[in-house]
Amino acid sequence: MHSMTGYGKGEYRENGVELTVEIKSVNNRFLDIAVKCPRIFIAYEELVRSLVRESISRGHLDIFISYTDKREKSKSLYVDLAAARSYLDAAAELKAAFPAVEDDVTLSFLLRLPDVTRAEEVAGADETLVEALTCAVKRAAESLKEMRRMEGGRLKKDLLSRMARIAELRDGIAKRAPLVAEEYRKKLTERINEYLSGKTDESRILTEAAVFADKCNIDEELTRLSSHVDEFYQICESDTVGRKLDFLVQEFNRECNTICSKSNDAPLTALALEMKNEIEKVREQIQNLE
Repeated sequence: MHSMTGYGKGEYRENGVELTVEIKSVNNRFLDIAVKCPRIFIAYEELVRSLVRESISRGHLDIFISYTDKREKSKSLYVDLAAARSYLDAAAELKAAFPAVEDDVTLSFLLRLPDVTRAEEVAGADETLVEALTCAVKRAAESLKEMRRMEGGRLKKDLLSRMARIAELRDGIAKRAPLVAEEYRKKLTERINEYLSGKTDESRILTEAAVFADKCNIDEELTRLSSHVDEFYQICESDTVGRKLDFLVQEFNRECNTICSKSNDAPLTALALEMKNEIEKVREQIQNLE
């Protein structure tokens, strides 16, 4: 069992290249991967996604890539002419507004301005950088997977304890259910005796009690709840359980709602409502499972 929330980090520091990959994940219905990387790695975003898919199957992942290349490599200087023109136009406007101010705009001055020039590598990512990227992504994905596994273990412990409580409540309802019809028969007999001065029609009372018992019968719901509890324990032994448990909890809710609707007994209703509360807590936890 794995959680969908976690953090993983992978590093590569060899051959003059220092590259770091960080992955942050939160819960999501599907696998959604967002990659934020330097321009040199834009062509390899799909490679990053495919490497992560090998370890992770669900959740929203933000991947951050940073690197430092200390190797000697040829670089070119990019000149942003549009930015330079904007600076010159601004200088001309200022000159017109303040003609007395000395104008010292030169090429050297323009080269020192922000965004006018920037150094760029002649070539894209070479084999060494791609190898570093691959290695760091795999390490980060494994680190993330391990953290999600540990968090999943804590969630599993909590879910199993809540499921044990749900099973206890189910047993409590099963013990209480047979008493409801009998108590109804007794109350009905007392009321008829009170109104008819002891002239009781026993056959009519039995008929009414039988009809009431049939309307309030929850044997099927209790049987299905027992089956759902057993299935819950079996699913929890798998790694990827989120979608299965999400569907199963819907079935738990359906049976619990039916029991509440059929119940005409305050103690039984109280047990069913407590079960519904536990089911809701289980549902909230399941939203974080892969």
